[in-house]
Amino acid sequence: MPALTGRLSYAQVLRTPGAWKFYLAAAPARIGIAMTGLGIVWLVHGSTDSYAVAGTVTGGFAVAEALAGPQVARLIDRFGQTRTLPIILLVHAMTIAVLIGLTVAQSSLWVLVTAGVLAGASLPQLGAQTSARWSYALRGSPLLSSAFTLEALSIGIAFLVGPALVGLVSSLWSPVAGSALATGLVLAGGFTLAAQRRTAPPPVGRGQQVSSSRLLHKRFLALVMTNVGIGLFFGSMQVSVTAYAVTRGTPSLAGPLYSITSLVSLFAGFAYGARRWRMDVQNQFVLALSILTITTIPLLVVDHPWAVGIALALPGLAIAPFQTISAVLTESSVEPAVLTQAFTWLNSGAAAGIALGAAFAGGIVDSQSAHHGFAVALLAGLLSTTMAIAVRSTRIP
Repeated sequence: MPALTGRLSYAQVLRTPGAWKFYLAAAPARIGIAMTGLGIVWLVHGSTDSYAVAGTVTGGFAVAEALAGPQVARLIDRFGQTRTLPIILLVHAMTIAVLIGLTVAQSSLWVLVTAGVLAGASLPQLGAQTSARWSYALRGSPLLSSAFTLEALSIGIAFLVGPALVGLVSSLWSPVAGSALATGLVLAGGFTLAAQRRTAPPPVGRGQQVSSSRLLHKRFLALVMTNVGIGLFFGSMQVSVTAYAVTRGTPSLAGPLYSITSLVSLFAGFAYGARRWRMDVQNQFVLALSILTITTIPLLVVDHPWAVGIALALPGLAIAPFQTISAVLTESSVEPAVLTQAFTWLNSGAAAGIALGAAFAGGIVDSQSAHHGFAVALLAGLLSTTMAIAVRSTRIP
């Protein structure tokens, strides 16, 4: 590991004027966003008793979020968070309400898919907006890396808590309540964040452009492709871990096994962000993805649940550091006028990768075995590492 040049304190980061307010304001929304997709699965399946229909509607939601997210972010860069976020939140709330109503009314598949697409297209990109606030407050400061680590950790926690919460509410109360709670948390956090005006990045002036074409340079495209690769990794791992547990006749092990990687990632991210590293951030990027790739190899050969659990812990060492470094490199590679768009494109790339990885690994697992699915994850790691090398060798335009 690279040598240390100093310790950075998360307390220092949170002492940044206004940081506590916008960081905590977004917390409920992060959990709500983490609940939304799975909430739609519960909602649609509860009404139709069909996982195929639920998966199709949720797939439309995810694809729409990936495609429309950067366009929504472009409006946010152009007009500012405090003006656009309340409108986006209201539109999202209305689309979820329509989706709930149509689902309860047992509407046709294409009607449900259309409603799911509208809900995904209007999902507010709150993670990108809080990252943009950190950049605005700490641009040029060594504390920015720790701030992005806090952001990655909060998202990781949200995706541990959110799915469990929506599953609990949907199963014990009703699927409608699960989706309603998810949307309520998004609205509560989103409106509270929008009220934090002092920490919001200023909107781009009328004379400036916010066209997405300003992101079309080799370095940023390589950064997006690393996130596509990470998405492929996550998507294939989700399917492969589930298939491994089911094949052994212990499907209940799937969730705990998969959560091992996430838990280790949280601890690794916390340790990484608390330090300032001597190694250049671009080399750190390559190192983190190399570690991710190498630590996936044991999954190809181990079979006992305890061994698989230990093997799943190893890639977690690299995931949260990768997310932090990716954000740092993105912030330094694009202009402030398109920063929200840039962060959103990273999210969209990862989302697209997850969908493709799950589909591809699913086919491989059906015809071969779970261990062949882990091989897909290994290939995804190789793709990400190759793209990280491209990022290192490409200059900022």
